[in-house]
Amino acid sequence: MDVSRYRVPPGSSFDPEAWPTREDDDFAGGKKEAKKELARLAVRLGELQARLYAEGRQALLIVLQGMDTAGKDGTIRHVFRAVNPQGVRVTSFKKPTALELAHDYLWRVHRHAPARGEIGIFNRSHYEDVLVVRVHELVPPEVWGRRYDHINAFERLLADEGTRIVKFFLHISKDEQKRRLEARLENPRKHWKFNPADLSERARWGDYAAAYAEALSRTSSDRAPWYAVPADRKWQRNRIVAQVLVDALEAMDPRFPRVDFDPASVRVE
Repeated sequence: MDVSRYRVPPGSSFDPEAWPTREDDDFAGGKKEAKKELARLAVRLGELQARLYAEGRQALLIVLQGMDTAGKDGTIRHVFRAVNPQGVRVTSFKKPTALELAHDYLWRVHRHAPARGEIGIFNRSHYEDVLVVRVHELVPPEVWGRRYDHINAFERLLADEGTRIVKFFLHISKDEQKRRLEARLENPRKHWKFNPADLSERARWGDYAAAYAEALSRTSSDRAPWYAVPADRKWQRNRIVAQVLVDALEAMDPRFPRVDFDPASVRVE
């Protein structure tokens, strides 16, 4: 499957309204075949992660962003089901603490970047500081406006030091978000997932769309590309994300380290 079509070309202008939230091409087998392929890709991802961990020379950082209910948690659960938890670290960025606010906005992010040999997953990320901060006018435009350059420099630093970065915008439609929010209200087992504040955020849909448009347009680069993934159908979303990650790890080509002894000469009594 060619996933390059979902990549936001560096220097291009990203328009969420013109980008699909569901895909029909490349899914001829439908949901059943996509799930079979996801299972295969999950196993392959586990194999590559084992090599990355053993090699201990490179790292992979995955950034997940999207509107509320886009499926960041579900993506992690389904795509990484065959990966050894020892080599993966998930960090969820919520409202900054008092300590975090006492530092620059990238301080809390940088210390969670993956170590060599690790896969790091950011469930929300440093991009909140050009998304939520912008939409809610927490700082003036001249402050968040210069952060795109900061972010590009930060990601360039990570890349130069051996971290591969892949960023996903899980792109859902406003109608699909409505359906998912209503499903949480209708199912008692999902009530805990619903936050009344989600409705006030939904009312700012257009503001968030504009914020995402500028963020992806200004920060998709060769070293840290954005992929805008159609996410109305969860099985399509998972299949695309898994393929992008397998392709990225195969390009990194992690290898098991050579040992400095002859295994054939060792005898275990």
